[in-house]
Amino acid sequence: MTPRFPLATSTWDQEEYDALQRVIGSGMFSMSTEVRAFEEQFAAFFGSRHAVMVNSGSSANLLMTAALFFTQNDGLRLRQGDEIIVPAVSWSTTYYPLAQYGLIQKFVDIDRETLNYDLDALEAAIDDKTRAIMVVNLLGNPNDFNRIKAMIAGRNIVLLEDNCESMGATFGGQQAGTFGKMGSYSSFFSHHISTMEGGVVVTDDEELYHVMLSLRAHGWTRNLPKHNHVTGTKSDDPFEESFNFVLPGYNLRPLEMSGALGQSQLRKLPAIIAGRRANARLFVDRLSNHPLFTLQREIGDSSWFGFSVLLRPDAGIDRAGLVARLDEAGFECRPIVAGNFTKNPVMQHIAHRIHGDLVNARYIDENGLFIGNHHYPIPEAAEVLAGMRA
Repeated sequence: MTPRFPLATSTWDQEEYDALQRVIGSGMFSMSTEVRAFEEQFAAFFGSRHAVMVNSGSSANLLMTAALFFTQNDGLRLRQGDEIIVPAVSWSTTYYPLAQYGLIQKFVDIDRETLNYDLDALEAAIDDKTRAIMVVNLLGNPNDFNRIKAMIAGRNIVLLEDNCESMGATFGGQQAGTFGKMGSYSSFFSHHISTMEGGVVVTDDEELYHVMLSLRAHGWTRNLPKHNHVTGTKSDDPFEESFNFVLPGYNLRPLEMSGALGQSQLRKLPAIIAGRRANARLFVDRLSNHPLFTLQREIGDSSWFGFSVLLRPDAGIDRAGLVARLDEAGFECRPIVAGNFTKNPVMQHIAHRIHGDLVNARYIDENGLFIGNHHYPIPEAAEVLAGMRA
């Protein structure tokens, strides 16, 4: 049964189906010119020098992490046992690549209102062991990068962004995902644009870009430019460069269909973000003083992935009761991303430390959920929520 208020809906129209047919007609399905065109357009749209498309946002995080282990820049290079700060609330694949490369993750609490880092807790967590910080922009909401950058000024700390939920968000007029050394995006079905499956990493660093081009496809040299930062200068013999492996890479390549879809979807992104922001204005206006719950407080200009609903301590209803009420009203809902990730049994496989008491992460884990936002008006959803009582 289709929910009355679903979490996600399609942003495709005939343009996307025509893009798919264009690829089918070409006979070229593996990564080629359509992917390259999308990468160039994506980098230009977000104001980055380089973009590397992969087969998912999860793979984007993996590629971003891996690149820091194979860069030749000693100021950027990470090694097993290095410490990276992470927020206690995010999705699993924020953390898994870091664990798989042997980094020690220091979990820091989040802010109950913004759902991003508790900035005081983050500042207190930074010490001489801190080698990197993973900034996660949650549910479309960018972090306060002015304050974060002030915290690490003069320190040898690499800033990374997991922006998979926040495509199109801006802070101070700059696109989220472009504040760190690298930033990741997702184009999964439920995200701001959809290429079926897909992800992107952006960077202004040419050497990291070349490392990622190699790592994305088996660690070979085939996709590197003739003059590059991985091997120096490639041979002019395509046969010799066909199977020349230089890095322990993966197969994270996207399909040509995803690249073609991405070009169509990117053209629609401004309108998609505008529609989501229009819904947010209505939701904030109608629900800002709701007796049962609070909404996420915006930092900068959010792209409003969805609408968080966080029960007030005196709401007179628990989350299970609220979920039942929402289900009855036709809302599809989920926990706020993965909630307090440190509660999961998988933590036994993740080298980590916990900074302080994750009081807000636990509260969100027990009392929070989110509902969907869309590129088209959803006033009825706001009205139903506005009228909901314990």
